[in-house]
Amino acid sequence: MTETITRTVEALLVGGPTLRLRYAGLTWLTDPTFDTPGDYPGPVTLHKIAGPAIGPDEVGAVDVVLLSHDQHADNLDTSGRAFLDRVDTVLSTADAASRLDGVRALENWETVTIGAAQVTGVPALHGPPGCEPVTGVVTGFVLRADGEPTVYISGDNASVDLVQEIVARVGPIDIAVLHVGAANVGIFGDTDVTLNGRSALRAAELLGDAVIVPVHAEGWAHFSETLDYLTRVFDYAGSAGRLRVLRAGEPTAI
Repeated sequence: MTETITRTVEALLVGGPTLRLRYAGLTWLTDPTFDTPGDYPGPVTLHKIAGPAIGPDEVGAVDVVLLSHDQHADNLDTSGRAFLDRVDTVLSTADAASRLDGVRALENWETVTIGAAQVTGVPALHGPPGCEPVTGVVTGFVLRADGEPTVYISGDNASVDLVQEIVARVGPIDIAVLHVGAANVGIFGDTDVTLNGRSALRAAELLGDAVIVPVHAEGWAHFSETLDYLTRVFDYAGSAGRLRVLRAGEPTAI
């Protein structure tokens, strides 16, 4: 018997990968990034070119942070790290838990219950196979609750094969938040480290009838494809109606 979905999810895009979700009576935030534009030196220097639509105080109280990974500033910047201290529950990788106080590790396929919701860690790959020694371990998440849509949050995943595996194990997805933008800093040549237009379309096809919410395609210099380009790719494939492109700072019912 197919479960009846009776509720919508409220989504508010802060900017980049940072999305506030109202789901199952709780407030969730993905990958906190609240800094103003600036540079982040490291093995590869990242350049933030746009600030958030709203600041951490305007986001309001958050029950749970879903952190794809902690090692890159475009997923957890300086202000985002400070924001974690405000939140009782932060779920991320085991590596992040070893580096950040208060972070709870969520292994692949492990499920925890928070309030009325179940959160499952799902695999993600931040580049081509074998990239982990360079880009680090990252994770995605699936949210489920009675009467609520099933929500998949990809994290910085570039692997369509993993999307196929997630669908096979989890079952139908109603809303898929995909990190897109074809992020590329050149460490793997022309191979992108997040979904590009073509791979996002293939992922969407595997995700059945899911509404596709693309995020993390703007605000940083290393994104090589725009949301306008993504929309064209989906349009040419007859799938533009699947996309729900959010306007930053505006709460949207999905």
